[in-house]
Amino acid sequence: MGIREDHRIHMLRDIQHAALDLVEEQGLEATTVGDIAARVGISERTVFRYYPTKEHALMPGQQGLVDALVASESAHHTSSGILDDLLAVCREHFSHEVEQRDFRRISRLLIQEPEMLRVVMRQERHLVEALSAALVHRGMLGPLQSLLVAEVVTVSWRVAWQAFARDEFDGVDSDPVALFDQTVHELGQLFPST
Repeated sequence: MGIREDHRIHMLRDIQHAALDLVEEQGLEATTVGDIAARVGISERTVFRYYPTKEHALMPGQQGLVDALVASESAHHTSSGILDDLLAVCREHFSHEVEQRDFRRISRLLIQEPEMLRVVMRQERHLVEALSAALVHRGMLGPLQSLLVAEVVTVSWRVAWQAFARDEFDGVDSDPVALFDQTVHELGQLFPST
């Protein structure tokens, strides 16, 4: 890794940590980009170079998930095969998110800060739209199937994360990746193959 990339990674992390610290201390509404910048010792303009909003600084993994899913390729030609491949990409990204030590802090904030849930819902809408459009654009699925597949992938992510956040808030030590696997398994039980 070069010096520039190393600096970028540290700056991303410093901004996220400052945002998390401040939101935990004073709440999402009361936290400003100026507060985050001051905590890191940089200008507001610098914060915006790295994150478009304070909410993105709190949850940077969402855009990474969108990028990973939109870029994924599937060797399958059926909606169920494509869905399975996308869920595998989602699981891999979920696992990567778990490795980040702030995963638990973000999960607790999702329970404590109702505005965070609204932010997540906007990000999920973006995920559904981007993934659905990519599937249609590649000619993998028709518009309706693409939308359904994108919604199922998104809801799987959400349910697994909500289950983990609820456990975390209640003080239950759970394995987030196991919860993701259980979510996908339960989804399969709802719609068994005929």
